[in-house]
Amino acid sequence: MVTPVSIPTPAELLAKYDVPSPRYTSYPTVPFWDEKPLTEERWKLHVQQAFRKTNSKEGISLYLHLPFCEQLCTYCGCNKRITKNHAVEEPYMAALLQEWEQYLTLFDEKPRITELHLGGGTPTFFSAQNLKTLLEKLLEKTEATPDAAFSVEVHPNATNAEQLQVLYDLGFRRLSVGIQDFDPRVQFVINRIQTFEKTKEIFDAARTIGYTSINGDIIYGLPHQTADSVRNTIEKVKELRPERIAFYSYAHVPWKSKAQRRYSEADLPVPEVKRGLYELGREMLQEAGYIETGMDHFALPEDELCIASAKGTLHRNFMGYTPRHTELLIGLGASSISDTGTAFMQNVKEVEAYEEAVFSGHLPILKGHELTEEDMLLRKHIQNLMCRDFTSWDSTELPYFVDALIRLQSLAEDGLVEYTDKSIQVLPAGKPFVRNIAMCLDARLWASQPTTPVFSKSV
Repeated sequence: MVTPVSIPTPAELLAKYDVPSPRYTSYPTVPFWDEKPLTEERWKLHVQQAFRKTNSKEGISLYLHLPFCEQLCTYCGCNKRITKNHAVEEPYMAALLQEWEQYLTLFDEKPRITELHLGGGTPTFFSAQNLKTLLEKLLEKTEATPDAAFSVEVHPNATNAEQLQVLYDLGFRRLSVGIQDFDPRVQFVINRIQTFEKTKEIFDAARTIGYTSINGDIIYGLPHQTADSVRNTIEKVKELRPERIAFYSYAHVPWKSKAQRRYSEADLPVPEVKRGLYELGREMLQEAGYIETGMDHFALPEDELCIASAKGTLHRNFMGYTPRHTELLIGLGASSISDTGTAFMQNVKEVEAYEEAVFSGHLPILKGHELTEEDMLLRKHIQNLMCRDFTSWDSTELPYFVDALIRLQSLAEDGLVEYTDKSIQVLPAGKPFVRNIAMCLDARLWASQPTTPVFSKSV
């Protein structure tokens, strides 16, 4: 165990550790997947093995990427297509269903869905009738597990009660509502004019229908954002009282998302101010009864995400934090990522290329990665750090951690982490820097340091 040499100031910690780092929704992270192609035949084999191993026990997770938005939000780094032409809905739906049919041919029993999430883009770009048609056809050859969780991301400006009712009737009980910031100046520069009244309308409609869990997304570090705007936003969010809150750091990646060039880094809060915005928000949320649950997430004590965290069963995958673990996650749609536990695969990103691949009778594979024994071991321990702030191993695994323990020494001296030759414990002061701590275990990152920008800053 390393004893802290001295207690650095928050400004000193930021200067030292606010560096580009992965968010670790997977390991290895996408930029460090193997360059050798993953064939369709090999991918199908991984899917079949994972399905046979886990379907009857834990079920599988499904993610549908619905990439269309009517308006561009300039802060967004997601894969999306901006259009007001709703004629794009039906061909894309047909492609999603055709892709799913290709997976169904691999299964020797009915898939048991324990988690279904619609992400985007703006899933409620699709009409209520089209959502109904898509999901009914998607689910007709499946069954839901008793504890299944169906969720959807919504933009209040593009969502109505009819859509919410259709989704509820199909088993959806959780919404993730994009809020970001209620300050008009911030909303203008990120091109997302969204009133509190419109947002409350969606909350009220969902609760009247019967939704039992609502998540509110807030972002700190946006252009022109101040302590007053964060304070005002969170005061309004407290009125809405969502069961969960994702309080994310804005990821400035203009080399990836050209829309972020609408403003410059000079418009962003400097690192010390940005971290101060988070500390302000965290304090307000905790005072309101929310429990910090994983990185950047807060939940009310009775919410299942908070309960899973307390039990040590919190899980993290390409959809973020979830209270349930599944070995097999199948992503449908352009740019979606799938995970079998032994391999990853990402679909092609462009809508037209995705549809063309699917309609030609092939899975739309852009790239993939088959995990090595070392990958799977390090993935387990990085997952533990991201979900439980602790991990441990036995002496047989120690050779994999020799370099990591050396890298951890500086963080331990700064009071962020404690470690022995058999364990790592994230300390309270280290929670804001858990991505930096996980990086110490990231053998692939250290073996091939990127020479061009890849990741957003860690804090």
